[in-house]
Amino acid sequence: MTRVYPSNVAERLETTTTSSSPARSNDSAAILTVWKKSLLFNCNGFTVFDGKGNLVFRVDNYVAGNKGEIVLMDATGKPMLTIRRKIRLSLGDNWLVYDGESAVNPLFLARKNVNILNTRYLASVSLGTGGSGSSSLSSLSSSGDGKNVLYEIEGCFAQRCCVVLDKKRRRVAEIKPKEPVGEVAFGLDVFRLIVQPEIDAPLAMALVIILDQMFGSSRRLMSK
Repeated sequence: MTRVYPSNVAERLETTTTSSSPARSNDSAAILTVWKKSLLFNCNGFTVFDGKGNLVFRVDNYVAGNKGEIVLMDATGKPMLTIRRKIRLSLGDNWLVYDGESAVNPLFLARKNVNILNTRYLASVSLGTGGSGSSSLSSLSSSGDGKNVLYEIEGCFAQRCCVVLDKKRRRVAEIKPKEPVGEVAFGLDVFRLIVQPEIDAPLAMALVIILDQMFGSSRRLMSK
């Protein structure tokens, strides 16, 4: 993979990545650097690098003329997952994750927490019809018994401090601020995504995108 980000940013990011280890071995976590910026002009998005500074994921959504969806691509521009907001038959802030550019049979459903008494609990992730092959998506979005929940997300996205927990309450992914290096301090637009082997890295990055839509700043990738 080629390094395609600007040289000044490359120098800052490269000095703080774990270049001595691979992006992921069979039993270790992948430590990714997420930059909330598209590499294309007039686009909002994300650019994601592995521990060696190689481009691994990208999101490029044009400011004008978007189709109401967010596409997570690999380094070559191949669509991996498509994220769409669920509007019909939805009472809350729900998001669907599809395989590739598909518009049917979503793999996952992410639902924003609406319990104001538990502000640390941000969202839940359930299996969609494309993942289970049987569950009704409308029942998944309205069910509150937690039987279909695969992951729960806790923390504070505004501070880039979140954890994704599986059914056994194991940490399968974490969002953490990027540590300063010397006099170089990174803002909230540059942070780390730590992905354990128990969860696929594209899904973990899709959850970052959804959290940004739910709890991010006013500069969103797609209009609501």
